[in-house]
Amino acid sequence: MFLAWLRNTNIRLFYRLVIDELEEMAPIIYTPTVGSACLEYSHIYPFLAPPGVPDGLYLSIDDLPNLTQIIKNYRPYQFNESLTPQIAVITDGSRILGLGDLGVNGMGIPIGKLQLYVAGAGIDPRRTLPITIDCGTNNEKNLNDEFYLGIRKKRVPDEEFYPFVDAVIKALTSVYPDLLVQFEDFSSEHAFDLLTKYRDNLFCFNDDIQGTGAVVLSGFINAVRLVEKDVHPTEHRILFFGAGSAGVGVAKQLLEFFKIEHGMSEEDAKKLVWLVDTKGLVTCDRGDKLASHKVYLSRSDNEGRQYKSLMDVIEYVKPTVLIGLSSTGGVFNETVLKRMAELNKNPIIFPLSNPMVNAECTFEDAMRNTDNRVIFASGTGFPPYVEQVTGKIRYPGQGNNMYIFPGLGLGAIIARPVKITDRQIYASASALAESLTKEEYDQNFLYPAVQRIRRVSAEVAAAVIVTAVDEGLARNPEINSMVKKDLQELLSRSGEKWQELIKYVEERMWDPNHEKAFPTESLIEKSKF
Repeated sequence: MFLAWLRNTNIRLFYRLVIDELEEMAPIIYTPTVGSACLEYSHIYPFLAPPGVPDGLYLSIDDLPNLTQIIKNYRPYQFNESLTPQIAVITDGSRILGLGDLGVNGMGIPIGKLQLYVAGAGIDPRRTLPITIDCGTNNEKNLNDEFYLGIRKKRVPDEEFYPFVDAVIKALTSVYPDLLVQFEDFSSEHAFDLLTKYRDNLFCFNDDIQGTGAVVLSGFINAVRLVEKDVHPTEHRILFFGAGSAGVGVAKQLLEFFKIEHGMSEEDAKKLVWLVDTKGLVTCDRGDKLASHKVYLSRSDNEGRQYKSLMDVIEYVKPTVLIGLSSTGGVFNETVLKRMAELNKNPIIFPLSNPMVNAECTFEDAMRNTDNRVIFASGTGFPPYVEQVTGKIRYPGQGNNMYIFPGLGLGAIIARPVKITDRQIYASASALAESLTKEEYDQNFLYPAVQRIRRVSAEVAAAVIVTAVDEGLARNPEINSMVKKDLQELLSRSGEKWQELIKYVEERMWDPNHEKAFPTESLIEKSKF
């Protein structure tokens, strides 16, 4: 609440604080604290900003006839009409983190995400647009709460939902044709359907599916490198506990690694992945109707046998990699962790669910139950672990999307590709994996230190830019001219030209201290920031 008030009253001071102290501030302005804030959002709303200062754009299904005018009327920074939004994060609040349907209380997520775009990649805060669309809520607590800010009625059916989203997208792009749209925290079925519908004809991506997949892929690339002496990359057996949009999105990203780096066919790569949902191992002959996004990775080689519990599946698959995206706190218990340690010299275990209470296990549990041999990354932050015998301090990897989406967004805004492609997403992941310093590699880190986030985002952005140009999709003439003449060197991500491109990206990052960050403002206008 204090930081929100600061952001809405002294934005330059707020971002100076967040940028300088990101490791401490990120868990407050985003996960895990943002989850608690969303649960109480309607109740704390009056204390987040002075009267009349909007925190984001709310679009209700009741606004359908007036969407375009409402979008045009939304001007949180009225003193500078030239600063049109470059990026919007949009949610319907139907699947907020692991907390479920929070309705318009989910506005904290687009706001928090965009704060990380600013802090992590230097997107101008005045050019960000948080949006929550209100199609009702199925959350009984909200429906019965007299202070709930949204429509107090059940969610509309798909026959009304999809046309409304389509109307919102058309209105947005009519007002802001170059806007990058990031879909966030839609329910799994809607998330996949919307991405499938818009990815080829709209400047957009879904961070839950593509961003999560990319950041996990990056950590996975480095984890595979650490265990390569014992397990050949193409011999891994990867078990996902959780088969929602994030789980399947991550799985699809990992397949790209095996296809691109190891020349495997798509069908052979799919054979390395098993999914487990609430009913057990996802198979073609389980007897229930599988959600469409699960069919792609459902198994047909189970010889008619079904495996209901996680331990049953572990005994059947004997995984080298266990990835949790189930929002089921503590499900990777002592029995699971010890069995993984028995099966593998260095088990790769990624409990990725947020917030912390939903994490499948803690770093301490993973270390203690694997004799400190685990290769670990989590979705939420955990404290370091001190080995009892040696006193050595071990630091957990955190597969936070913050390592991907700010750089991906910045690179896309600079290059302005016609669309965000799988190649661009893969480039962001591999660039992140390569961004570690020698010291970080020597300490077996899976991800770079968060204090270097702006440099890392610049490298990710540069990789996205080069890939967009190589695909012939970049619409920025200056970028096309600059990159094409040195394309082969830039594709290798080494050499002087690569460093020059990174510098070019860094020079376009907004910073609260830079006078040039406010080129069109008078001294009076600057004082408001």
